[in-house]
Amino acid sequence: APPDQAYTIIGVVRDAKYLDLRETPPRTIYLNAFQERSMFVNELALKTSGRPAAVTDEVRRIVREELKTVSIARVTTMDDLIDASVVSERVIATLSAFFGGLGASLAALGLYGLLAYTVTRRTNEIGIRMALGATRAHVSRMVFKGALGLVCAGLVIGVPLGVLSRRAATRIVTDLSVESLW
Repeated sequence: APPDQAYTIIGVVRDAKYLDLRETPPRTIYLNAFQERSMFVNELALKTSGRPAAVTDEVRRIVREELKTVSIARVTTMDDLIDASVVSERVIATLSAFFGGLGASLAALGLYGLLAYTVTRRTNEIGIRMALGATRAHVSRMVFKGALGLVCAGLVIGVPLGVLSRRAATRIVTDLSVESLW
């Protein structure tokens, strides 16, 4: 707008983010695009109390009747815009969940394999214990006690390492999500 052009302030709005949810809101003024002849309108925001899809046809009809030179190319809801802006975070979260599940499955498979190997190696010992009067419950308890020892050792080592590596993982994920937006 020309520097000598005077405008009347009719309202003040809160800060708005346009391209990214993490951006610093830019300084912005809103002008009535339909009263300014030199303005080019490429987006129109409409707030509705109901479902946006329910008013789309009516808005198209009103724009077609009142503004014959303006055409509506595309209608998008705010939910769709927000969903599109967090795609990279969703992909990273989905991949993290997938690899977390894969890691848990591999850990369970490894634990099963180690337990099976241990039981196979102790077959003679288990046979001798059963011959001397040990019950199935006693032998099962002995095997599960060994498995529980392995699980506890893994937790004692794994939980502190997981907590310590959280900061590095957060930094990597943040860097990936910021880079993917540009």
